[in-house]
Formats: sequence, structure tokens, C-alpha cells
Amino acid sequence: MSMAAAARDPAARPPSSAAGWIGALERTSRIGTQPSRTLPRVVEELALAHGARPALIGEGARLSHQGLAERARAYARWALAQGVRPGDAVGLLMPNCPDYMAAWLGISRVGGVAALLNTQLTGPALAHCIDAAAPRHLIVAEGLREAVAQAAPHLAAAPRLWGDDLDAALRGLGTDALAAAEERDVTLGDTALYIYTSGTTGLPKAARVSHHRVMTWTHWFSGLMGTTPEDRLLNCLPMYHSVGGVVATGSVIVGGGAAVLRERFSARRFWDDVAAERCTLFQYIGELCRYLLVAPAHPLERAHALRLCAGNGLRPEIWEAFQARFAIPRILEFYAATEGTLSLVNVEGRVGAVGRVPPFLAHRSPAALVRHDAATGLPERGPDGRCVRCPPGEAGELIGRLSREVGSQRFEGYTDAAASDAKVLRDVFAPGDAWMRTGDLMRVDRQGFYSFVDRVGDTFRWKGENVATTEVAAALGTAAGVTEAAVYGVAVPGTEGRAGMAALTVGPDFDPAALRTHLAARLPAYARPLFLRLCPGFAVTATFKQMKQGLVADGFDPARTTDPLLFDDAAAGAYVPLDADLFARIGRGEVRL
Repeated sequence: MSMAAAARDPAARPPSSAAGWIGALERTSRIGTQPSRTLPRVVEELALAHGARPALIGEGARLSHQGLAERARAYARWALAQGVRPGDAVGLLMPNCPDYMAAWLGISRVGGVAALLNTQLTGPALAHCIDAAAPRHLIVAEGLREAVAQAAPHLAAAPRLWGDDLDAALRGLGTDALAAAEERDVTLGDTALYIYTSGTTGLPKAARVSHHRVMTWTHWFSGLMGTTPEDRLLNCLPMYHSVGGVVATGSVIVGGGAAVLRERFSARRFWDDVAAERCTLFQYIGELCRYLLVAPAHPLERAHALRLCAGNGLRPEIWEAFQARFAIPRILEFYAATEGTLSLVNVEGRVGAVGRVPPFLAHRSPAALVRHDAATGLPERGPDGRCVRCPPGEAGELIGRLSREVGSQRFEGYTDAAASDAKVLRDVFAPGDAWMRTGDLMRVDRQGFYSFVDRVGDTFRWKGENVATTEVAAALGTAAGVTEAAVYGVAVPGTEGRAGMAALTVGPDFDPAALRTHLAARLPAYARPLFLRLCPGFAVTATFKQMKQGLVADGFDPARTTDPLLFDDAAAGAYVPLDADLFARIGRGEVRL
């Protein structure tokens, strides 16, 4: 039987649901009983077990399991030589490559904290992230030195920069096992990494990530996916994020397999990489799947050995088409956040669900949905001052109960204390209890499966109703001629709430009249976009999240953009061009909305 056929043969795979939960529990059950066994030390064990087998396969370099352990030791010795003390930060500004993981493993092995900096940032934005971690040293790849130079005038304090001189310093250090005098007392409760929020709204925040969290992430997903030494996982996601840098790489490595690293996602070469590297797994985010689905047919898109893809954000409207077209045997959708205290996993493959918390894990990942007040942006409180739970089917904000114990329920917060406090809800269901706000609106069905609705800040209120931008975007995305949609609310003078607006990228077959008919059949009147903006494209983060701040700031003012604008004119029963005169009449309240 070929690898591809074996990967798709149900008899060759364990039952997805039971095996996934059991595997995850087995691989994480003893983490808390060995406080000094951190991932850097696990890598040492893997080197003994798997030796020359590949661990990290980059575009220009690779490391075996033994090589990864040796390279991490060199970085550990470098950190010690520079006087990095427990809790000191070292910034990493590097593209995806095997050395990236070796660096943070080595630095955190001896108590340092690796700050994983976004390689897409420059100037004041990069300076803000560097200042949030206050690193004493900053490791900068050659192609990113100009970004640091542009950030330098905005820094509160200048760290020591390391480039080519780092390579020379590492070459002079031994790669044999650390001596007792070189070891440091690092435990699961210590911070290993600073990982930044995406900054889609406001400036990024540096989240504290403990060694316990790193161990839990890597071993939990290793168990869910059942990773083995035969697995290779394709990772096109940035390694400065928790999924691309820890979950995707670590989950396959701790199973004895290898992570295949690419600096960026390319729909054109994706299937070539899957086939050439004999990948059995890949890590996705939802937009990656959408890009593949709209790409032209590729001769290798079904001739692969993939047995599973894991990730988050796969839209319900493309799920089945994506799985069928590319013959993906299993999809493992999950929900989690870098700083979060809960996770949801859809091991059953329920289309459109982000996951659930099975009863036997309710104590480990307590979750609740509370009614959200879109006007205040806060959870609604009842007459007794407590938050109101949402029944099945009603959208509410997902929250997770906090614990003071070291582990996945402990909120480790950010380097910014005020930002940490803002994430915590107190006196939620009982005096003195504390829960973490996720900022995500969800629905849960009677079987306990959660479905994503929207971000709290994206949902807006219009004509007394809450409008979820993701649901409107889903309806727009199925319309003829629409290739991508960003939905948001805009203020209109003299009205309460915010009116719906959609920025669209469209093809030659786009027809505003047909779109209006399409939306009327799928959305209530209050949810249909009142304004349209036809864009050539969208600004996105490195993980393909749409950056809407500029669109919201422009609103529906034709003086702020050269993009064509349309207005849903109720009197005309059609979308009409929105020019300066119509904009002024809307502002004066002369047009019925």
C-alpha cells in the first residue's frame, strides 16, 4: 500500500475521537509531577532516542534531533557567557528557520526569556514590542537589520545587537552536554517566552508563556494528532506566534518526527512542498485553507500522504469543499489563545465547530458563555450583579475560569500589568471568583459544541440589533464575483449604533444588483451592509487576519479614499454610487437609512 493510500485508509488509522482524547491525556498527564522537566530538557531526551533522524527541515538548513539538542546547548552557553540571568529577556528577530527554535530552547534552558518579535514590524511598532520585553540582547537576522535601524530612534533603551558576530560566538562554544555548573534551576512555573498578540486592534501586548504552558501545548497536540517518528508536519505559519513557533513545531518533534519549515505560505508551491517532503500533517489557519481552495487546480493536490491537518479558523462555508477537493482524511479544528486559560478541540470533525470541552475535562478547562452588551463592550450583569449565562443557541462571550496553580488554567498575563487586569472578570457567578475574557463571541449547541460568531470588538449594534461581522462576511463570501470581504460598523451622524459597511475585493462577474438580491435572501435587513467599498486588496497580519483599523477610520467618506463606494438606497431599491453630494445629504439626515 502506498503512503498516500495508507494515509486515507480508515483501517490504517485509529478512531479519531477516542484516540485523540486518550492520546492527549496520556502525553500530558505527568507534566506537573516533574517540575524541572521543561521542553529544552525533553529535547535532550529526544536526541538520545532519535539521534540523526530529522527534527527541523528548513529551506536552506536542517537539524536532526541530535543536532537540535547540540545547537540549543550552544545558545545556552552563549546566554550564560553574556550574563543572561533568570528572567532576563533576549529578543529574537529572525525568519522561520531551524535555528529559530534552537535559539529559544537554549536561552530558556538557562532561565532567559526569549521575546519572539514579529518580523513584519518596523519603526515605532517594532520599538513598542521591543520595549514591552525590555531585552538586554537582540538577535537580528541579516535581512531584518534595516527594520531595527528604523525602530532604534523610538526605543526607550537600546539592547545589544547580535548579527554575524553571533555566528562567530556560537562557533566557539561547545555542543556537548551542559555541565552541572552550567545548569540553572529552571522549572515549569518560570517564564520561557514572550509571545505577542497580533495587534489587529491596538498595539500588540507581550504575553508571558511559562515552561508549563510550552510543555502542555506541545504534548497535548502531539497526543491529539498521534504524532510518531514517521510524521512530517508542514509549517508555513510564522514562528514568532504560538501556533507556528511552538504548537506546530513542538507537537511533531516530541513525537519523534520532523517539522518542515517555510518562511511564508505560498498557494502555488504548497502541494509541491507537501509531496517533496513527504508530509503527513500540516498546520493551517482558516485563511490559508481559503487561499488553497480558490487557487487553480494543482496536479499534486490529491497525490499526497497527508493523514490530518490541524488548525483554527476554518470557515464553515468552505470546510466540506476544502476537505473533499484535497482528500484530507481528518481535520482537527481547535480554539485557543496564547494567553488563554481554556481550549476547545473538535476531534470529532463536526463541520463548523471550533470544538468542545468533554465532561471528563470540564474540571481542567472550565468554560462559560455570558451575555454580551454590545453598547458597553462588557458582559451584561443581572439584578444580582452577576453575569448572565447564555442558553444553547444564544451568542455570548466565552470566558474561562482562572486558577492560582501552575498550569493551563493560570492566567500568566502580559508584561503590561494594566492590560493583564483588563482581561480578568471578577465576581462573575459567585463572590470572589475570577474568569478570563477571551473577547470572542460564541454559540454552544446542546451537544456542547462551540461555534465562533465574532470578536467582541467587531460585533456592532444597528437598529437595536447585534450584527456579527463574521456572519455577514460569510454571506458575502458566497456571492458571485466576491473574492474577499471585510465587514465592520461605521458611525453615521444623527443615528445610534453603527451602520454596516463591507469592503470587498471582486472579480469581473461582480454585479451589485445580484449581490443585493443574494444578501436579501440570507440576512435580515439590519445586518445587510449599508455601504460597500470596492478594494484592490486588504492589509493583513502575518497570520492573515484582516486589519480593519484604516477601513473603519475612512468610514464611508469619499474624500478619504479613491476606491469606489456604493450606498444601499432603500428608495431606489439598489446600490448606488456614493459621491460627495450623497455623503453630505446622509450626514444631514436627508436620506432614509
